Amino acid sequence: MPYPVSIAVVPQTTGRNRLTTAFRLILALPHIVLVGGVAGGLWSASSHSILSIGGSTGVLGAVVTVLAIVSWLTIVLSGEHVPGIREITMLVLRWRARVMAYIMLLVDDYPPFGDGPYPVTLAIVDPPSDRRNRLTVGLRLLLVIPQLIALFFVQCFWWIVTIVAWFTILVTGQYPQTLMPLAIGALRWSMRVEAYLLLLVDEYPPFSFE
Repeated sequence: MPYPVSIAVVPQTTGRNRLTTAFRLILALPHIVLVGGVAGGLWSASSHSILSIGGSTGVLGAVVTVLAIVSWLTIVLSGEHVPGIREITMLVLRWRARVMAYIMLLVDDYPPFGDGPYPVTLAIVDPPSDRRNRLTVGLRLLLVIPQLIALFFVQCFWWIVTIVAWFTILVTGQYPQTLMPLAIGALRWSMRVEAYLLLLVDEYPPFSFE
């Protein structure tokens, strides 16, 4: 069965905007303040108590962290993920996926503030409300440790790929085609782990770029 978190990217490899590429981190600052940057979602709850991998969660990321603690209690005690909390969490995660793709030069279009059409889409299949795995939810912060360790190296590699792509775009106006699948795979891996950590799914994320 496919993993219940999927991300689709319409990549831009040619005709890249060199000016916005050169100032990408500055242009992304308003979004970073709100939802964090790459590594920012991994996370107040985890980075302070398990493993610090850098970045800021942003204002809304901090709100979602608190909501995740509330969700942890409701799921462990009643097996229920409050629908309103789930919707807010998914909104922020979709927003983060777009911002991460923009920061890491996968696309040039400026991300919308919130939901809106964009060449990066994140979809999450809701687990059956009566089948939440309370045991894995209860132990989620422990179970996710191997993924956080692996993702630290994945995101370090992703930054190296992005730096190479940044110089290549400035010189040639093109994103290296051979690096694009690796960058999209790193985004996919990151979003799966964040969705798992935020209790949106119970299936353990694969250690895979695919």
